[in-house]
Amino acid sequence: MRTVKEVSDLTGISVRTLHYYDEIALVKPTDKSEAGYRLYDDKALETLQQVLFFREFDIPLKEIKAIMANPALDRNQILQMQRKMLTAKKERMEHLIASIDDILKGENKMDFAVFSKTEVEEMFRTMTERMPENMRSIAIKEFGSMERWKEHYMEAVSSEKMQKGYAKVVKWYGGKDKFLSAVQNPVGKEVAESYNKRIEAILQKLIAKRDCAPESFEVKEIVGEYGFVMKQFSQIKEEKGFMLAQAQYYRNENIRSMTDEKYGQGASDFFARAIESFYGKE
Repeated sequence: MRTVKEVSDLTGISVRTLHYYDEIALVKPTDKSEAGYRLYDDKALETLQQVLFFREFDIPLKEIKAIMANPALDRNQILQMQRKMLTAKKERMEHLIASIDDILKGENKMDFAVFSKTEVEEMFRTMTERMPENMRSIAIKEFGSMERWKEHYMEAVSSEKMQKGYAKVVKWYGGKDKFLSAVQNPVGKEVAESYNKRIEAILQKLIAKRDCAPESFEVKEIVGEYGFVMKQFSQIKEEKGFMLAQAQYYRNENIRSMTDEKYGQGASDFFARAIESFYGKE
């Protein structure tokens, strides 16, 4: 058993922080001495170590506690998760160091990649695992094999154009880690269907106000609801950029024709103008 002072000296974590972790039931001491001092065994120290791994990524304590309390995750799963996160961070650090070396040598390549190779591979794995079997079979047939499909995906996502696009998306989510978390933990099928029905009901309410000005209170009230639901559904932190991208989506030629066919001529333009009136153009 180690005292709180010994644990502090061993880890570099202040005694005050260890007391706080105890108060919020994040890292509880194993026992207390007769004098009332906190005591920690090796298992408690291992828990503290896992917390410190997560803190390397500035993950809020509340989220760390939820992860570690998740009954679906055992010790090895948590360690595997942390290993992937640390590997990705290591790659980013190596990438930054290489960029600095290039600048010092006068060979700056201006590489603004958002995701590392490991993260892109993880995105591909998650996508293929959650994709319906018939769609996965079609894709494999089109590319000739799963490996060729993966190579095409890696090349496409790693392109400068795609990375710049992802930079915007990451901003909507409030950070890369939160975006990757949303990708790896999408809402379930039933929840998605529920959200789609809710969004459809909102669009029906919105098109019913097509004779009103986009800047009118009646229209803005509905667009505000639209943005709120899309924020929940997409698990994003800030919906403005997302919704303005949605407005541009409605102006896409193919989407315009499909939207107008479903909701009436001019519906797509009305949806776009209503969203832009509410959020303001970038």
